Amino acid sequence: MTDLGRVLIVVGSLMVAAGVVVILLGKSHLPLGRLPGDIVYRGKNTVFYFPLATSILLSVVLTVVLALISRFRR
Repeated sequence: MTDLGRVLIVVGSLMVAAGVVVILLGKSHLPLGRLPGDIVYRGKNTVFYFPLATSILLSVVLTVVLALISRFRR
């Protein structure tokens, strides 16, 4: 049962860290979400938004960061 408690603490800490990062990125005025390649369709009564370029950029950055972390952990 103590293993479950540790897992919940780690997951909660990661969620708090992710929330802080999102808040800080929102205040930094980076153009994430408004990159060329992000798809925005504004209809008469609807807006469809698909951040394609932002998703690809974040995927590449996270892949590099996680590869570096795994390399240094060996």
